[in-house]
Amino acid sequence: MTVLNTPPALGPLFTLGALRSPFKKPSAGAVFPRSRLLLPGLRPDLAKLAAYERVCGFATGNEGLPVTYPHVLGFPLAMKLMSAREFPLPLLGLVHTSIEIVRHAELPADGAYDIAVHVDRLGPHRRGTEAGVVTEVRAGEAVVWESRSTYLARHRTSYDGAAAPRVEREPLPVLDEWRIAGDVGRRYGAASGDRNPIHLHPLTARLFGFPRAIAHGMWTVARCLAAHGVPERVRVAAEFRAPVLLPGTVLYATDASGRFELRADQGKVHVSGEVSALTA
Repeated sequence: MTVLNTPPALGPLFTLGALRSPFKKPSAGAVFPRSRLLLPGLRPDLAKLAAYERVCGFATGNEGLPVTYPHVLGFPLAMKLMSAREFPLPLLGLVHTSIEIVRHAELPADGAYDIAVHVDRLGPHRRGTEAGVVTEVRAGEAVVWESRSTYLARHRTSYDGAAAPRVEREPLPVLDEWRIAGDVGRRYGAASGDRNPIHLHPLTARLFGFPRAIAHGMWTVARCLAAHGVPERVRVAAEFRAPVLLPGTVLYATDASGRFELRADQGKVHVSGEVSALTA
């Protein structure tokens, strides 16, 4: 385990990962770093937290952290792992495809937390290679929050394993229509530290094949959860299925079962997910 004294700076990590990307040869059978990064005693920056709450639609001034905010605290550690020379997937073009969050207890905004991050697997995918990144947040000895994200590196592959069929359910009833401003990517980037150029400006997004800037996937799920509401002890699972172009208009849909969606008015689903209370 490698213990860090301060959070890694995201800007240099993104630059380093971008420079190393052309030399990476992704493969599901590649060796990946098994080390864990630990950042002990981290206290959230309350000014950045308030900016995050505002851009994502959470009420400001609550005593507890929004359910998605620990991802922001752990993201610099994940970036340090994924930008490292030993990580076999190129950082450029890496797509965040899903996240599962389990919150075991409320996290006070003024608390101190130990953040640990590690890569737990590489696996074949019909579109390339997928990595799993696990984040754990401890308060004292207790794990109070944990997540598992999947990231996909797209490349040619001979993998012919059958993908698990996606169960397409009936569209959820629309609750609201959201008009998303063109500066959401810049505002979220300032609050979270994730200043990937695909989210910031049409010109930089076009360099990566997008016609306009796209919203951060974690902003879309945070915005949905801010509208939906979550219990104190909760499991959230979300899948990022299509980018949200900025500016844009999306439909927020949900039902009493805990499912939610963000979709275009033509029916294309951008984000789908589910909220369920922990019972044990």
